[in-house]
Amino acid sequence: MNLVELQKKLIAAARAEVPADRVPYAFEKRITALLGSRVPAHKLDQWVHGLWRAAISFTVLALFCGAFALLTPSTADSNTDLSQNLDNTLLASVDQSDQAQ
Repeated sequence: MNLVELQKKLIAAARAEVPADRVPYAFEKRITALLGSRVPAHKLDQWVHGLWRAAISFTVLALFCGAFALLTPSTADSNTDLSQNLDNTLLASVDQSDQAQ
């Protein structure tokens, strides 16, 4: 079915339907119950302040760890390439199986 044609039919059917002027039963009570069950904003203030403090402290911790990593002298020789060590470690079992045959 053509989507444009379907859309026109649905809009025409919606326009032909007369909306009801009455409110559903106990609508006001349901709305006021929902409003009463919401958490007031002043109760969330402590959480917000705590989360901001945590964010700030973890940012400081991340900066400290980064500075420590950059400023600590390396004890390993600088000629060793970490990517080559990783490749050798991961492919060690493959190399051993090739030599066994």
